[in-house]
Amino acid sequence: VQLQASGGGLVQAGGSLRLSCAASGTIFSINVMGWYRQSPGKQRELVAEITGGGSTNYADSAKGRFTISGDNAKNTVYLQMNSLKPEDTAVYYCHTRVWVSGWSNYWGQGTLVTVSS
Repeated sequence: VQLQASGGGLVQAGGSLRLSCAASGTIFSINVMGWYRQSPGKQRELVAEITGGGSTNYADSAKGRFTISGDNAKNTVYLQMNSLKPEDTAVYYCHTRVWVSGWSNYWGQGTLVTVSS
């Protein structure tokens, strides 16, 4: 299973970005897809995730500003980020837990989001 993430970049505070992540490979079922982020000196933290059934979970910092959505047919997840703040600056990692021969976790390569003040 491979995860291909895209959409990071540089944006001014108050701006928007949309991240995409597509899963490929032999996948029988997706339990959850989502985004984590990591800033220098900090632990990786959950931003938002969506289950195969469409249930969503957001970090408090993302609620009201970020929206996660998925396309099951394409095994793709999107993260629309609005009203970005400098503290959102981080490397964003796509994550999925899928059934191949058992439940396994996979990570994308990370995409840098930089929000300037």
